[in-house]
Formats: sequence, structure tokens, C-alpha cells
Amino acid sequence: MPPKTKSSRANLYNRDCPSQSILALIGSKWSILVLCSLRAGPRRTHQLKRRLEGVSSKMLTQTLRELERHGIVRRRDFGEVPPRIEYDLTALGLSLAGLVINIEEWVTANYTRMTGVVRSYDATVDAR
Repeated sequence: MPPKTKSSRANLYNRDCPSQSILALIGSKWSILVLCSLRAGPRRTHQLKRRLEGVSSKMLTQTLRELERHGIVRRRDFGEVPPRIEYDLTALGLSLAGLVINIEEWVTANYTRMTGVVRSYDATVDAR
């Protein structure tokens, strides 16, 4: 059980506030990419794994479970053999995905600029 805070409001700056674990979850690379992928609609695990190049099966499973645990993703088991399981965004997940769109667009728009700045910085640091 998470530690209780003195206030019922989240305090992201308090290390003992459970809101920090939520921030860590939604700020993780794989969570953001899962949200981006599920924005287009329900996906099966293997579809997500193909889309999210480099994610291990274990990491994808952990990420999906945590997102489900926090009410961001819904897991739907069709009870079929072989198993058919789909994931989609809940209403809470859709509201978060709306914010993630801004991050995705920002990264895409600034990718070239940022990588250029990194190269310049690294060259400067290496010259020191």
C-alpha cells in the first residue's frame, strides 16, 4: 500500500507522494509509445510488439499491466483458444493520449534540431 500523504492532493515534488509513481509510469518511454500506438484503436500484444521496435516481451507485458492497473489501458480477453487478447485505451487513457500527441508532435518537429545540438555539445565536451 502506498504511503499516505498529509494532503489528499497530489504533490509531485514530495518524494513520498504516490503521484510520483504515476508520473514515472506515464513518463516512461514504453508507456508513451503504447499510448501512441493504442490511440488508433485496439491492438493485440503481438501487434504492439511489432510496432514498438526494441521492446522486450517482458517489458511490454509489465508496461501493459501497469497501465491497466492504473486504469489507462483496458485488457480484453475473448476467452478463445488460441488465446485472443486485445488492449485499448480507457476514457482516462484517451485523455492522457491527447496530451501525448503534443509530445509526439514536439519530438517529431524538433528531432533534427535536437540531434544537431547534441552533436555540437558532444564535440565541445570532447574538445575540453
